[in-house]
Amino acid sequence: MSASASAPASAPSSAPAKPNYSPGLEGIIAGESSICSIDSEAGLRYRGYDIYDLASNATFPEIIHLLIHKELPNAQQLEAIRKQLSAERDVPSQVIEMLRLLPKNTHPMDAMRTGTSMLASFDPELNDNSHDANVRKSIRIIAKLPNMTCAFHRLSKGKDPIAPRADLGPAANFLYMLDGKDPEEWRVKVMDALYVLYAEHDFNASTFAARTTASTLSDIYSAITSALGALKGPLHGGANEEAMKMMIDIAKPERAETWVKERLAKKGKIMGFGHRVYKHGDSRSKVLHNMTGDLGKRLNQPQWLSIGEALERTMEKEKGLYSNADLYAAPVFYMLGVPSDLNTPIFACSRTSGWCAHVIEQHDANRLIRPRSWYTGVAARKYKPVNER
Repeated sequence: MSASASAPASAPSSAPAKPNYSPGLEGIIAGESSICSIDSEAGLRYRGYDIYDLASNATFPEIIHLLIHKELPNAQQLEAIRKQLSAERDVPSQVIEMLRLLPKNTHPMDAMRTGTSMLASFDPELNDNSHDANVRKSIRIIAKLPNMTCAFHRLSKGKDPIAPRADLGPAANFLYMLDGKDPEEWRVKVMDALYVLYAEHDFNASTFAARTTASTLSDIYSAITSALGALKGPLHGGANEEAMKMMIDIAKPERAETWVKERLAKKGKIMGFGHRVYKHGDSRSKVLHNMTGDLGKRLNQPQWLSIGEALERTMEKEKGLYSNADLYAAPVFYMLGVPSDLNTPIFACSRTSGWCAHVIEQHDANRLIRPRSWYTGVAARKYKPVNER
């Protein structure tokens, strides 16, 4: 038999063979990065440093330096970045006035997104995408977003904003700007650890949104605004707010199993479980689990840890799913006394450091991000005049 006789007929040009396709880009490598690595076994690392090690020992200014400058700072560099952050915290009065004009029921994430977009107009280096300019702009953005977040929170309650203090670091200042009271040291340590844990997480939805925007050679403020829009969604940053509502609804650990089974029977989603990348549990969840236990003992609220553990047992048995960071982050925020609608904005204030690092990396070796889609619409057809339709 000839080779031509045995060869299968080629597909018609109008119906090409469908290429390999991964819904949601699951498992697709979309770029190279030296910022962060995630491994289902080794866990999460920022530029080679294990997240458990960093969350236990490092401060957020150290993490900012690590992400932006690629190395942990020495004593002089740490002092320098602290001073830079302090010098860049002030938000233009026009932005504060804009926040004042927003409806008081505006979600803080919407206020952050709008405020960040407006901040761009006040940066003299807005359209300079050089490495050094992007580093300077990154420090400005990282420094200003917490101030802006706390300002809107107070304005939405009919109160005036509280100016940040030069003697306080990022975590302490955030807590101080909420109510004007000196925060207890244990609260500052918890907030700092949360900032460290949330600072960076590979090509997640918000980071990829930032890189996609940056790849068009748009400015870093546009990229961060894109990221904030993506983070707002309940399948990304908003999940921890929903996880706490779930825990409050369950109320007692002995109710967890029944609650989960009833929810699953109705095809409902259980927040705080599953992850696109981690297959055997989120490494950050282990840190937050310990924090939940410690805070529960300190504040006599042990039920949150017990509910979380009961949920974990049930979900592993029923669905084979492990907890992600949101499950235990929710009660940590709650016991910290942070209003629930600020959970995701705090996430954003931390993750901005990672977003900025990714924008810098994208601009330093840019290639436009432009994937393709697989068309599933009707076949080719011709236009007909209105009177023939």
